[in-house]
Amino acid sequence: MIQRCYLTVTCLLFVLACGTSCAAQAPAQRVAAAPAPDTRPNILFIAVDDLNDWIGCLGGHPQSVTPNFDRLAASGVLFTNAHCPAPSCNPSRSAIMTGIAPNVSGMYRNQQDMRHVLPDAPIMPRYFADRAGYNAIGSGKMLHYFIDAPSWDDYYPDKETENPFPPTMQPPSRPVSLPRAGDWQYYETDWGPIDATDEEYGGDYRVTQWVGDQLGREHDQPFFLCCGLYRPHEPWFVPVAHFDAFPIEDIQLPPGYLADDLADLPAEGQRLGPNRYFDHIQNEGQWKQGVQGYLASIRYADAMLGHVLDALDNGPNADNTIVVLWSDHGWHLGEKEHWQKYTGWRACTRVPLMVRVPAGISTLATGTAAGTVCDEPVSLLSLFPTLTELAGIEHKDDNDAPSIVPLLRYGAASAGEPWDHVAVTYLDRPGSYSISDNDYRYIHYADGGEELYYIPDDPYEWNNLADNPEHAGRLAALRAMGPTEFAPMPPEPEPAADAPEIDPDATLTFIPATREDPPASEPEGEPFRIRFINRTDIPVVMHWIDRDGVLQPYATIPPGRQQRQSTRIGAAWQIQTEDGTPLGHFVVDAHAGQAVVPADANE
Repeated sequence: MIQRCYLTVTCLLFVLACGTSCAAQAPAQRVAAAPAPDTRPNILFIAVDDLNDWIGCLGGHPQSVTPNFDRLAASGVLFTNAHCPAPSCNPSRSAIMTGIAPNVSGMYRNQQDMRHVLPDAPIMPRYFADRAGYNAIGSGKMLHYFIDAPSWDDYYPDKETENPFPPTMQPPSRPVSLPRAGDWQYYETDWGPIDATDEEYGGDYRVTQWVGDQLGREHDQPFFLCCGLYRPHEPWFVPVAHFDAFPIEDIQLPPGYLADDLADLPAEGQRLGPNRYFDHIQNEGQWKQGVQGYLASIRYADAMLGHVLDALDNGPNADNTIVVLWSDHGWHLGEKEHWQKYTGWRACTRVPLMVRVPAGISTLATGTAAGTVCDEPVSLLSLFPTLTELAGIEHKDDNDAPSIVPLLRYGAASAGEPWDHVAVTYLDRPGSYSISDNDYRYIHYADGGEELYYIPDDPYEWNNLADNPEHAGRLAALRAMGPTEFAPMPPEPEPAADAPEIDPDATLTFIPATREDPPASEPEGEPFRIRFINRTDIPVVMHWIDRDGVLQPYATIPPGRQQRQSTRIGAAWQIQTEDGTPLGHFVVDAHAGQAVVPADANE
């Protein structure tokens, strides 16, 4: 393959190739000596949830408004062919943060517990702290709905809560836009404007303020600072100003949508493509409103990114901080008749990736050249070895992808050396995956079904070429590059010998709000998991009441559904309606297996 990275003046539209090969060299698997403390670079690691290519510099939707994403891309290297390790939050984030691929770990699905599957794997900030004295700090969602408190020196919200979400304003009642069609519908699939400023709204605003405070002061040791932006994850409720930027009468539907785009797919592709969400949204006349909500949520995320970039650029750490921005996976808004994620198509696997390295870093002394665009296939699994190499830290032996430092070193290595790597995305069944090279996309399903697309002529993957004899050679080559070994999904582990003995049939007492007020938590002992079960006919919100008596929202439980939650003896949990009306509470006074919100709790 010919390596292709280019320098551009701007990243506001689809990038134009300048025709100059970007230099590269084979990634070195070596142990680098730790640099002197005063030269160790800081790292700002920004994750954005559920963001596809609908940003200006990737050209995914003509109406996207993302000056800050574009600004960051134009200041460093923009990768236009970057792909997630998995098309859902939990396996993707677990792989990125540990450097271990899903087919090696057995971490394939959102429903798995990362610390059950990977009990001892260090995540990046902890590895940097343990190996090179970094301060491991962060805020917002970096892992899948937990913080992993032992991995951090400091976190906002408090890492001990294991809840990465700060208070966020919600609409007074739900649903706002999309009626519920049944228990199958994810309750957060809803959208609408919030009558508030960004500051009043909270959520990601509070995350960026905390991160900005860290960037605005001097530190006595290098930091690995993580910033997790939750939007544009559902629900798409953001302040009204972001909706006003996209009048509904002007909304354009996704350019990647093509009616009847499933006939040439194998059986598994035809099963995976159409889902009930897209039909329901169309039947309710909410397709344009959904697109509006997604665009508004991206615009809000862009504004939050702007706070972080301003804090860095105007603070004392700008000249010694590596910036990396990525998204855990993309999102369908009707392409392939699909809504949500979980697929092997490009709408779901292709994600933003931007890297900016300042001059003076020993591994990359000249830094990254502003305006560099690279269209080589890159996996986000490469971020772990890339950052250890840039920081001069010992390479972690179980990383499952190469460092992309050769792609960052524009013009510094011998010209013309190839980048002989592809990007693999693992689906939720062992044996199902997709592969991206420079021009082709290959999807392989566990049942043997195949898809092949030639991206220069077919960027939206409308024409499956797997049965076309003209492309048989490339199909065979990509098939041969596919992974051959897949770790099974591990079963839930047996409790540790010293773990609390839990009675799965025992139920905690529900204390109605009319009877008494809930106490503050006084947790003690080892944590254990419990099922909160909502027997009412409305959604309820569960809040942990912290040691100071402050409510910390954890999850919304749809009617008739349940939520597994780690807790401890002495913890107090309040149950509310979505408009904030208390229904009652539980105090964990036994190692019970369930906490049931009774059917008449809202009467």
